[in-house]
Amino acid sequence: MKYLLLDLQFFAGEKTEKATPKKRQDARKKGQTAKSQDINTSVGLLAVFLFLLFGSSFIGNHIFIFFRHSLQNYMLVDLTENNIKVLMVEVLKEVAIVLGPIMLVAFLAAVAANFAQIGLLFSPESIKPKLEKLDPIKGFKRIFSMRAIVELLKSILKISFVGTATLVVLWMRIDEVLGLSYKSVGDAIKIIVNLALQMGLVASIALLFLAVFDYLYQRFDFEKNIRMSKQDIKDEYKNSEGDPLIKSKIKQRQREMAMRRMMQEVPNADVIITNPTHFAICLKYDDDKYDAPYVLAKGVDFLAEKIKKIGKEHEIIMVENRPLARALYDQTEIGDTIPEEFFKVVAEILAYVYRIKNKI
Repeated sequence: MKYLLLDLQFFAGEKTEKATPKKRQDARKKGQTAKSQDINTSVGLLAVFLFLLFGSSFIGNHIFIFFRHSLQNYMLVDLTENNIKVLMVEVLKEVAIVLGPIMLVAFLAAVAANFAQIGLLFSPESIKPKLEKLDPIKGFKRIFSMRAIVELLKSILKISFVGTATLVVLWMRIDEVLGLSYKSVGDAIKIIVNLALQMGLVASIALLFLAVFDYLYQRFDFEKNIRMSKQDIKDEYKNSEGDPLIKSKIKQRQREMAMRRMMQEVPNADVIITNPTHFAICLKYDDDKYDAPYVLAKGVDFLAEKIKKIGKEHEIIMVENRPLARALYDQTEIGDTIPEEFFKVVAEILAYVYRIKNKI
C-alpha cells in the first residue's frame, strides 16, 4: 500500500499535461515564448541581400561619385586641418547614405520576423539582472545540457548548409571566376559583386530553411518546458478560483445568514399558506411597498415546520391550501410579488385573515 501511494504521488507530480492559458500568460509575462533567433537572422540577411541585389546600382553610383570627388578635390592637394575636417564630413555623409538603408532594411526585417513569431511583447522581467545566472554550477550544467548539444548540432548544420550552398553557386560559375584575369577591372568587379550577392542570397535561403525547423524545435521545447502536472493544475485552480472546500463553506455561511434573515421576517407576515405538512409560504400585503402581496419567507419539509412553529409563537394565521402553497413555492422567490393568476384566491384569503384579526 505504501509503494502504491508513492507511485501515485510520483505520477501526480509528473508533468504530462498541456499548459493552461494562465500558465502560458504567466510565461509570456516573463518573456518565455517559442522563438527562433535563426528566423530573425536569416530573414534579416535575406532582406539585406535582396536590397543589395535591387539597389546595387544606387550604392555603386554613390561609392563611385564619392571616390571620384575625393580624388579630384582632396588627394591632389595638400591636406590641411580644414581639408581633413571637410573630408571626414564627406566620408561620414556618404557612409550614412550607403549603409543607412542597409541597416534600416535589416532592422525592419528583424522586427517583422520577431513580430511574426511572438507578436507584440514587452517583458521588463526578462531583462532584470538575476544572480542565479552567475552560478558556475548551473552554468556548467547548461554547457553540457541537451540544449547545448542541440545548439552544437545546429551550428554544424548551418556551416554545412551555407558552405555547400556557396560552393554550389561557385561551382556553377567557375568558368567566370577562372576568366576574371582576362576581364577589365570594371567587368571583374561586376562579376565579383554579382557572385557575392548570389552566394549571399542562396546562403540566406539555406539558413531560412534550417530556421523553420529550428522554430518547430523551439516550439516543441517550449511546450515541453511549460507542461504541468495534474497537481499543478489543481493548485492553479485553487489559487485562481479558490479552494472548493472554502468556497462551499462560504456558500453554506451565506445560506445560513439568508435563512436567519428570512426567519426574522416570519413574524411580520399577514398569513402563512401551508400544504400542510410539506410547504409553508409567508405572505404580506403592504400597499406602500408593493401593489400586490409578496413573499416574506418560504420553506419545504423541515424549514416549513420551522416557519410554522415561529408563526404559532407569534400568532400568525395559517391557511391550508395545498395547490396554492405548492404553486407559490415553485413560481416565486423571497421578495417577489405573487403572480397575477393568484390575485383572486390570495385576496379572498387575506380578507378572511383580516376579518378574524378584527374579531380578535
